[in-house]
Amino acid sequence: MKKVLIFFLTILGLISILSFIVAFTHKIPLGGKVALVRIEGMILDSRDVIEELKDYSEDSSIKAVVLRIDSPGGGVAPSQEIYEEIKKLKEKKKVVVSMGSVAASGGYYIASPADLIVANSGTLTGSIGVIMEIPNFEGLMEKIGVKSQIIKSGKHKDIGSIFKSMTDEDKKILQSVLDDVHDQFIKAVSESRGMTYEYVKELADGRVFTGKKAKELGLVDELGNLEDAIKLAGELAGIKGKPRVVSKKKEFSLWNVIRGNFPNEFIREGFPTIRLKYMLTP
Repeated sequence: MKKVLIFFLTILGLISILSFIVAFTHKIPLGGKVALVRIEGMILDSRDVIEELKDYSEDSSIKAVVLRIDSPGGGVAPSQEIYEEIKKLKEKKKVVVSMGSVAASGGYYIASPADLIVANSGTLTGSIGVIMEIPNFEGLMEKIGVKSQIIKSGKHKDIGSIFKSMTDEDKKILQSVLDDVHDQFIKAVSESRGMTYEYVKELADGRVFTGKKAKELGLVDELGNLEDAIKLAGELAGIKGKPRVVSKKKEFSLWNVIRGNFPNEFIREGFPTIRLKYMLTP
């Protein structure tokens, strides 16, 4: 019994020592580390990315952050929130973007404030524009004999309703909203990339570019892969030798489903509604 007690006390002591070492090394810089943050798929929610960026911002052992972007874009608001968080991160760390197969629209929006943007020659990027998709079921409802009755407090309260066609006035109002958000996109790229508003506006008609063409236009700084981006991040941060890369594993969690992340995202994208998107839509 005594030997068993000693054994468990020894194990407990080792765990305590290891915990102290991990906590200590997390706060005290012991070498050149580069954090890798992956942003993949549609940008529907900014919470996880912002949390990850904040963690690395406060970690003194992290000298630079590489954002691996493989996204066609997504919602305007989450794209803007990530963009703002990257600007804050730049005040403490060097930030380099590595573009995968596609980093377009909102994907390019969040890439623009980085210290350096690296793309593959065949990466699809650009698509600087805004889109609003509003389904219309009016004809279908008439065919199946269903009529929607709307009670509203203002004549434009049901603007964009899926149960009626838009009037010319409705379209004009929504177009002005799109133009405003598009203007915000152009200004963000102009300020982040050090380009004139007029120059970016010429490129901001929604067209996509290859990484090679984007470099010629100044939207991208270097051509290369993820390893090249990590190497450049290390050099920008003054790391000698090959930087140590750290990243957080993103695993499927039943708790996330229970908490409601998956259902909320599914409903948010699947339910017809007015939604502004910085998104490449082939």
